Amino acid sequence: MTMTSNARTLMLGITFLCIVGSLRSETDAADRPNVLMIAVDDLRPELACYGANHIHSPNIDRLAESGVRFDRAYCQIAVCGASRASLLSGCRPETTQCWDYKTPLRAKMPDVLTLPQHFRNNRYETTFLGKVYHSRTDDPQGWSLSADRIAPADRTKGKGYVLPRVPLPNQRPANSNRKSGPAFENGGDVPDDAYADGHTADRAVKVMQHLAEQDKPFFFAVGFLKPHLPFNAPAKYWELYDRASIQIPSREDVIDGVQYARSGWGELKNYPGIPNDVPYLDDELTAELIHGYYAAVSYTDAQVGKLIDELERLNLRDSTIVVLWGDHGWYVGDFGDWCKHTNYEIATRVPLIVSAPGIPEKQKSNALVEFVDIFPTLSELANLDIPEHCQGQSFVPVLKEPHREWKQAALSQYRKSKPPRIPMLGTSIRTERFRYTDWRNRTTGELDAIELIDFKTNPGATRNVAADPSYAIFLPHLAELCAKSATGVRVETGTTANP
Repeated sequence: MTMTSNARTLMLGITFLCIVGSLRSETDAADRPNVLMIAVDDLRPELACYGANHIHSPNIDRLAESGVRFDRAYCQIAVCGASRASLLSGCRPETTQCWDYKTPLRAKMPDVLTLPQHFRNNRYETTFLGKVYHSRTDDPQGWSLSADRIAPADRTKGKGYVLPRVPLPNQRPANSNRKSGPAFENGGDVPDDAYADGHTADRAVKVMQHLAEQDKPFFFAVGFLKPHLPFNAPAKYWELYDRASIQIPSREDVIDGVQYARSGWGELKNYPGIPNDVPYLDDELTAELIHGYYAAVSYTDAQVGKLIDELERLNLRDSTIVVLWGDHGWYVGDFGDWCKHTNYEIATRVPLIVSAPGIPEKQKSNALVEFVDIFPTLSELANLDIPEHCQGQSFVPVLKEPHREWKQAALSQYRKSKPPRIPMLGTSIRTERFRYTDWRNRTTGELDAIELIDFKTNPGATRNVAADPSYAIFLPHLAELCAKSATGVRVETGTTANP
């Protein structure tokens, strides 16, 4: 059978269009910005760029100077695995059904289009090092390149502890979560790469060098472990702080608060030397732990600096979106509490910094933004379509105009058990003025308790005013916002949640 002249011409035309389309697609991809996403475990917004002048964080501060710092950014759930699953899927916990640190996102949402997968599908080279998801094996669909092959780990470096273990009193429960080392370690005169994050940063530099040689733009996620427990860092970072000048937080608890909603000290209680039979830690141990936390923050800050320095050396800084976030907040003795594991302000407020081509520098924003907003925001910054399943909204308009009005509320959730083992779900929204939280029985849906914090009159968040008659006018609207946000309904922007 012979092909007619018209058919042959048509086929040649289609072939030509396919070639041109492919070349255009490759060209468009090459013109797109790179993305460097830096995830930090347990980093609260206690940094110099956030006004905490007692913290030595020059590199994160430098990043903030180059873009927009968000002063009211919130995670959706204050536990590492679930928080990362929410951020990287663009979905709220009610949708992901990831409520703890050990449930992989793909176990609950095997077919969801994730943030790195979306970039991979759009001709990005995507890879990661360190702790991005809680599990390194989660989301294999998201990554096009193995960073481990480019920069293999050196087993002589990157240790959790570097000093010989000294036996400590076993003041911890006999359970499978107990820790084999202390809650903090001053490693002495060791290089940064003696601990894991220093080694990760050095390997990340090598990966960036490889990515810079490729024709594709890249999406590179780097996750640092510190300042997560144990608070381990070389001596030079401990020496940045004078323990005698460390202020002990107030241990005043929330008046009329829901007592079963506290953190329970999380994993800290499983470290040797941490007493389990006291209402709060004494001043000496509290100061020692805070000292370790600060040292770990400064240690991680130095690793962030290595990545930014390498971007600049490779002449990639002006063509790269850099976003840094801490996966949730952290208690360092505030209210006598430790770790996270609540849906309150200290546990859910996070540092978030975005620096991108075309975005104003040296800016700060009070707009309420959430982790579920990061997926659509990075997509828009990279000129990619925003997937329909994303339950957040792009805050690119805020990046361009940091002082504009924005969304009414940011949502956070946490599951707890009320004695005797009654399963509860706390759903909390932060508005400009309030934090409203309702606690419901997970089995029956029955409302158990309401908490309302008024930051206008009580910035220290020490009083629950939900039962105060003068606040009754606010409750119906806040309850409606809370219900909408939890189910993924996008709440309109540009109006106030305070009647």
